[in-house]
This record gives sequence, C-alpha cells and structure tokens, in this order.
Amino acid sequence: MKITEIVTYHLSHELEQPFESASMLFTSRDHLLIEIHCDNGLVGWGECLGNRIVNDAFIQAMKPHLIGKNALNIEPIWLKLYNIFRDQGQRGATINAISGIDIALWDLAGKYHQCPTHQLLGGAFREQIPVYATGGFRLVGQDRIESLLEEVSGYKQAGFKAVKIKIGFGIGLDIASIKAVRQCLGEDIELMIDANHGYDHIDAARVANAVSDCDLLWFEEPVVPEALSSYHKLRSSQAIPLAGGETWHTRWGINEALKQNTVDILQPDVCGVGGLSEAKKVLTLCDIYGVRCVPHVWGTSVALAAGLHFHAIIPPSPPSYGCTPDSPRFEYDQTHNPFRSSIVTQPFELNDGYLTVPQGHGLGIEIRPEELAKYRPKV
Repeated sequence: MKITEIVTYHLSHELEQPFESASMLFTSRDHLLIEIHCDNGLVGWGECLGNRIVNDAFIQAMKPHLIGKNALNIEPIWLKLYNIFRDQGQRGATINAISGIDIALWDLAGKYHQCPTHQLLGGAFREQIPVYATGGFRLVGQDRIESLLEEVSGYKQAGFKAVKIKIGFGIGLDIASIKAVRQCLGEDIELMIDANHGYDHIDAARVANAVSDCDLLWFEEPVVPEALSSYHKLRSSQAIPLAGGETWHTRWGINEALKQNTVDILQPDVCGVGGLSEAKKVLTLCDIYGVRCVPHVWGTSVALAAGLHFHAIIPPSPPSYGCTPDSPRFEYDQTHNPFRSSIVTQPFELNDGYLTVPQGHGLGIEIRPEELAKYRPKV
C-alpha cells in the first residue's frame, strides 16, 4: 500500500465574537487537515495542532520523503521524518506536522485491516469517555465575570459534570472569577482552571493559595512550558494538582519534564506530541512516573476522533480491580467552531455526559469534501 499523494486543507472561520486566553486572541478558528492517498484507493486523514501556515510548510518539506513509501510502515516513517529534521526540529511545528501525518497513517492502517484504530494500538479499556466542558475564555468587549457566569450556567443546565475556565487575566480578577464560578456551579460539578502560561510561579502560587477552598481538580499551564523548574517550585508551594504538557513534544521532551517532577497530570495532544505513535509511548512514561494522563484536545472532528481513540487505550489509573479506576476526561471544547460537526457525515453526539469511541474502520469518520471547500481561506 504505497503513498501516492499528500493533500493539505486549510480551514478558517471568522468569529462573530472574538475571545482570548492569557496568551492568544482568537478572531477566527484555523486548522490544517492532511489527506494521504494510497495506490489501492484508500485515504487517511490527520490534523496538526498549531499554526496552519507554518505546519503546512513542514508538510510540504516532508512530502518527498513519503511518496512511494508503504503506508503501513508507520514507525519507520515516523523515525525517518524525525531523523531528517531533528537537528532543528525536536519540538514545535516539525512535530506538529509529523503528528498529522502519523494520525493519517493510523487511519489508513485501520481501514486496511478493517478495524478501529484503537484496536491496532493495543485495544480499548473503555468505549465511553466522560467529557468536560472547556470554555470560559475572556469575551472581547464584555464584562468578564458577568459573561463568564452566564456561560458556565449554560454548561450546568446542559448537564456537564465538569467545567474548565480560563484565567491569567490578572490576579484579583482571576481570584474573583474562580470564586464566582464555584459558587455558580455548586459543589457537585468539578472545576478546573487553565492559565495558558499567563503567570510566573510566584503569582501562580498567589492565585492557587487564594482559591484553595474552591475544590479545584487541577491548575493547568500556570507557567510557560519551558520553565520546568517553575513547575517544580509551584508544586511545592500550593496544593492544587498541576497539569500541563499540551505543548511538550515527543517522548524525549516529556521524559525530561516528568523527570523534573513538573506535573501531577500530563496533557499530551495527539495532534502535537508526535501523533498516535508517540502518544502511546508517552503512556509508558506516565506509568513509570506515576502521573495521570488526561489528554488535551483542540481542533476539528479529525482531532476529536484521534483523541477518542487515544483516550480509549489509556490504562486505568490506578490499575486495580479492587477500586474504581479514574477514567480520563475528554476535553470537549465549547467555543464556537463549525469544524467540530460540519466537516463529517456523522458528527459526534454527547450522551449523558459521555462521547462514544468510534467503532468504524480507522478513525471511524467520513469527511465531507464540500465543507472543506466552503471554509478554505482566500489567503
């Protein structure tokens, strides 16, 4: 099954209501999909995390090293691409591009063997994944706390059992926002906070200690991802479990982070860590270091599908039949994004707080080409 062509699709949708995290302003939703064609007629789909233009440049550079290769040789292809670009590409867009290619190859493998991708990755521990609502971004031009409470009230009414909100907009405002949201949600809904590396470890500790009575499940990306020592310091200066890792790349990068006791919860993104191949290796590191794995998910239906297959193969934590193991929660982005549903023939449906792992061949999704054309940007 030889690779004959690789096609990239740029998707962009302008937002009527821009929103921001501590590190980024969103005026549009932008994503890059990858389609790999083989000589037997099979097609595989993948997605890259991050800037679509930069990621596409790396995909184009990798194309000559892929055409004519056996698409089932997933590990050899991964290592070949990594070795070619490793001197200047041990993290960042290089790995994002490899991630998208790798996901597409696993989609192809599942279609070739006529089984779901998670079966080829070792089999599913679960077929139903509990979700949490990701939202709480700062809406441009609106009162922060008022708009935030209106939003999370909607999640509560919709039946979400866990909610994650964004912080990193100033110590006083963040503390007030967290306390207001906890009061709004009550005690039965889990609450997480995500600073998108908007603080240093000193201010992050001030916020964490000020909201220590809010029963927070985790504090995500409190500091910049490079500051491994700051993560370590923060773990010892406050009590909320720390989470991070969506922008840590490959087994080598994550091994270094875990070796320095940075987080309690690792959040690799299959579209950025190195694809499903590398994500599976990262699970071994989590087991070795005793760290929970609760992946990051952000993107189109392709990213959702790949994320669900990854969630399915995460071993129970703790691995015991004598107690109730923790099931990794699935990050279900609630910001406006038409690509979660419009580009596939059968969108994912939330059922009583759970998403179902696709059981079709490969990733188990069918792309609608006319929708890809509809959202293709002019530039």
